Amino acid sequence: MKEIKIKYFTDAIEKLTYIDGKSDWIDLRAAKDVTMKAGEFQLIPLGVAMELPEGYEAHVVPRSSTYKNFGVIQTNSMGVIDESYCGDDDQWFFPAYALRDTKIQVNDRICQFRIIKHQPVIQFHEVAELANENRGGHGSTGKN
Repeated sequence: MKEIKIKYFTDAIEKLTYIDGKSDWIDLRAAKDVTMKAGEFQLIPLGVAMELPEGYEAHVVPRSSTYKNFGVIQTNSMGVIDESYCGDDDQWFFPAYALRDTKIQVNDRICQFRIIKHQPVIQFHEVAELANENRGGHGSTGKN
C-alpha cells in the first residue's frame, strides 16, 4: 500500500475516506461556503494538499450527483494533479461553472479522485492499415 502525506487546510471538512467501502474513488468536499449565480465561475477550495508518490497522479472528476445537487459542472472536465503539485500551499481546487443559481455548503461532497500510475512510455509505429475488422465508426454501438 502506498502512503500519501496529506495536509488539511481546515477542520470543517471530514477526513478523506473511501466511498462507503464500495469504490476506490475518494470524495472531496467544499472547504468553504460558495454562492454562485448562473454563468459564474469559481475555484472551490477542497481543503487538502497531498504529496503523491513519484510516478503517480490524481484524477479529479465531479461526483455523479454534483450537477443534479448543485447545478455546476467542472470546467476542465477532468483535473489531473501530478506529483510535482505537492507544496505546503498547493491546495486542491474544483473549477466550477454554475448553470443555475446555487449554494454549496462547507463539507458538501462535490467531486472525487483516484490515484493512477503514470502512463508508461510508448512508441508510435505508423502503418498504412490496421488490418482489423471495422466496428462501424463513431457511435456505432448501442443503436438498438
